[in-house]
Amino acid sequence: MALLNVSAFAALSVDGTYQGKNLYVQNPMDDEGFGYCATKVTVNGDIMPGGTSMGAFEIDFSLFNIEIGEPVFIVIEHNDGCKPKVLNPEVLLPRSTFNIVSMDITNAGKLTWVTKSEQGKLPFFIEQYRWNKWVSIGEVAGQGSGDENKYEFNVTPHSGENTVRVVQIDHSGTKRPSEEVKFTSNAPKVTKTPAKVKNEIKFVANNSPAETRYEIYDAYGNIVKKGVGSSVNCSNLLRGVYYINFDNVNEKFIKN
Repeated sequence: MALLNVSAFAALSVDGTYQGKNLYVQNPMDDEGFGYCATKVTVNGDIMPGGTSMGAFEIDFSLFNIEIGEPVFIVIEHNDGCKPKVLNPEVLLPRSTFNIVSMDITNAGKLTWVTKSEQGKLPFFIEQYRWNKWVSIGEVAGQGSGDENKYEFNVTPHSGENTVRVVQIDHSGTKRPSEEVKFTSNAPKVTKTPAKVKNEIKFVANNSPAETRYEIYDAYGNIVKKGVGSSVNCSNLLRGVYYINFDNVNEKFIKN
């Protein structure tokens, strides 16, 4: 009686966006030692020519007429009991490549910008310069098209001159900022009360409660509260010295 030899197979898949670089695959021997682990590679459903009978191979995207910025889906079929390893999967992650075509902001805080040359969908973070640092105030999803992309975001202004930019952060971890745009707001100047804090800080403008973005730090520079509002509950703060950022100013206060 003849025995039926049944081989078990598995598949490894990788997806992303073509950024102009090829993938490299480490291909060990199969667990029986009679050949290499990978048996077939497809890219967006098309079989990779050349085979996989080698200890390492390259997935050359130029063989598939794929343009930069196009999505790719790779399937590496392999014998069970072993597994190929993609050595540089990060080359399929989106990179921040946007160029600003135009960027404007109104005195009411409506920010609009147009980009080109995006090569993958990455979010844009909107940052406002206040308290001697850049503060993230919102996020807009990137469209990822190489053609022109249009975006808008409503900035909540602080009193006086406002400075705003957009940034992207890709897999490299590097922050890539746009140019800065400025506008002067007619928002009234915000003050805080009371001078000596016991249970609550209130923000006031033109003798009325006023909402503002705020941050409170302890004497060691640790942030203890942050948010947006017209008041802050401070009853749970320990007695001592604190620093508060609000509107476009920073001040020191004593918690009693």
